[in-house]
Amino acid sequence: MAEKLTGNNDMDDEIIDSVKTGAQDKKDTADDFICMPEVVSDNEGCCGGKTTERSAEEVRKLINRLNRIEGQIRGIRGMVERDAYCPDILTQSAAVTAAMNAFNRELMANHIKHCVVRDIKEGKEDTVDELVFTLQKLMK
Repeated sequence: MAEKLTGNNDMDDEIIDSVKTGAQDKKDTADDFICMPEVVSDNEGCCGGKTTERSAEEVRKLINRLNRIEGQIRGIRGMVERDAYCPDILTQSAAVTAAMNAFNRELMANHIKHCVVRDIKEGKEDTVDELVFTLQKLMK
């Protein structure tokens, strides 16, 4: 029987420590780095200091999606702990992937409709390059 998870956050602490010290796994690349707000100082901001103001409704929708995804992940963890059948776990994993894709689509649509349109109107053409780069990362 597989070793059961304890539910502690040792792995999370290890990841945060490696981000704080700048250590990365050899297979990681700079392109795979994801900002972690809890390890970024207040005056640095995340990912270059840019922020996006969102309406309360948009925040609510995004947080609700993330909460559902978080619940799905916990469900998968429980399935692993209970030694569930591999195809059943994979089915749930595929559902999480689909949910993350839906989250990304919604966030990207909002970004294009608001941030990108605003920046182009203001003459910030580098926003298009940033958008292309972001799309390339999403399509890996």
